[in-house]
Amino acid sequence: MRRLFTRGIFLKIILFTCFYLWDVAMSSSGGSTTDRVLRSEQIQPISYSINNQLSDLDDFRDVEYNLAFLLGKFDMKGASVAVAKDGRLVYARGIGYANTESNELVEPRHMFRVASISKLITATAIMYMAESGMLSLKDNVFGHDGILNDSIYLDYTDNRVERITVLQLLNHSAGWNRRFGDHMFMPHTVARSLGTDPPVEVPDIIRFALGKRLHYTPGTRTSYSNLGYAILGEVISKVSGMGYEEYVRQAVLYPLGIQDMRIGGNLEEERFENEVRYYEQDNAIRVNSFFSVDSIVPKSYGGNDIRTLGAAGGWIASPAELLRLVVAIDGNPRVPDILSAESIKLMTDSGLSGGHTIGWTGTDARGNWWRTGTFAGTSALVMRQNNGLTWAVFFNSSTYRGTTLAREITREVQTALNRIKEWPDHDLFYHLETMPFLYPDIAELR
Repeated sequence: MRRLFTRGIFLKIILFTCFYLWDVAMSSSGGSTTDRVLRSEQIQPISYSINNQLSDLDDFRDVEYNLAFLLGKFDMKGASVAVAKDGRLVYARGIGYANTESNELVEPRHMFRVASISKLITATAIMYMAESGMLSLKDNVFGHDGILNDSIYLDYTDNRVERITVLQLLNHSAGWNRRFGDHMFMPHTVARSLGTDPPVEVPDIIRFALGKRLHYTPGTRTSYSNLGYAILGEVISKVSGMGYEEYVRQAVLYPLGIQDMRIGGNLEEERFENEVRYYEQDNAIRVNSFFSVDSIVPKSYGGNDIRTLGAAGGWIASPAELLRLVVAIDGNPRVPDILSAESIKLMTDSGLSGGHTIGWTGTDARGNWWRTGTFAGTSALVMRQNNGLTWAVFFNSSTYRGTTLAREITREVQTALNRIKEWPDHDLFYHLETMPFLYPDIAELR
C-alpha cells in the first residue's frame, strides 16, 4: 500500500509538471490570456481538496473552542483557520457560518477578503520581479525616466515625486500620509477634483495625488500608505506588460500550486461561488457607495471599492492557500523559498529596508512575523512564528475592536497551539484529492 501511495504522488508530480510546462509553452506561442488562465484553473485548488473532517483532530480542539469563543464574544458569524508546521499543512478547518441566510457552514474551501494582507502578496511579486531582473528596487517610479512615465503621470505639482523609488513605495516612505484622508477611500473627492464621475480607478487616484504636494520628502520618514501599494500594482502591470492580477497569479501563485486566490468583487452579487458572505456590526453606519453619491449602502458591499484597492487590499483567499504562499517566503529551509534569503531579510528587517517592514505588518526580535487585514465585514491575520509554526485565521465579520482584534486572535490561537505536544505527520497541501482530474483513478491507490 505504501508503494502504491508513493507511486501515486510521484505520478501526480510528473503530470502536474508536464501540465505546467505545456501551459507555459502555449502561453509563449500566442495563446490568449483568457485561455491561459482557464487552463491553469482546471487544477483543483488546494482548499477544494480538503474538508473539515480531515482536521477533526483531538489535539486541535482548543483551537476550535478558542475561535468559537471569539465568534461569540464579538458576534461574528464564521471563521476559517489553517496551521502549517515546518511547511506542512497539518490543520485546516472552518468554524461557524459562511452564510447565515442559507445556513452554509464554513469549510476550508471558502474564500475570504483578506484586506491589507494583499500588501504581502504585492510585495512578494515586486521582490520576485527584482530578483528576475525585471526591475530594481532603486528604480524611480515617476518622471520622464521613471517606470510610470506615461503622459497622464507627468503633470505633477511637487518635483520631489521624481525621487520616489520602488523601495520607498514598499516600505511606506514615499512621501504620503493619511493626515487629510486616505487616497484610496475618498473616491468622490477624487472624482470632483478631476471633474469626472465616480467610480474612479487607480490611475485617477494617482493623478489626484500627484496634483498635490507630498507630505514629506521621500525617504525621510515612514507613514502607512495604501496609495503606495496601489501604485506598486501599476508598476507590476507596466513592467510585466500584463494586468496586475494576471501577472501575480501566473508568475507567483500558479507555480506554487495556488489556483484560487484572486481579486474579489465589490457587491454581494459579485461573490465567487466559494466566497463567504460578509457581515458588519448591527449598528454599522451605511455610507455613500463608491460609484454614486445618491446610493447608500453597507460599507462591505459597495462602500469600499475592492477591485480598485487591488494591490493594496483587494485579494480574496482561503487560509490554506495563503499559507502555501507564506511558507514559500518564510526563510524556513524545510520548504524551498521563491525568494532569496537576502530578499526575505530585507522584507522583515525594517532597519535594512530603511523604513517600515515590506509587506508584513511587523516583526519582532524573536523572529515572529505577522500581517493583518481589516475591512468592514472581514478581519484576517497570518502569523509566521519562530518555531516552525505558520497559521492564518480569517473572519467574515468585522467588530468594533477593529485592528486591536489581532491581539486577541493571536492570544487565543497561540494559547491553543502551545498545548499541542505532538504534531500530525500528514501534509494536507499534498492530499491525494488535490488534482483528481489529472489522475482520475487516484482512489485505487488508497
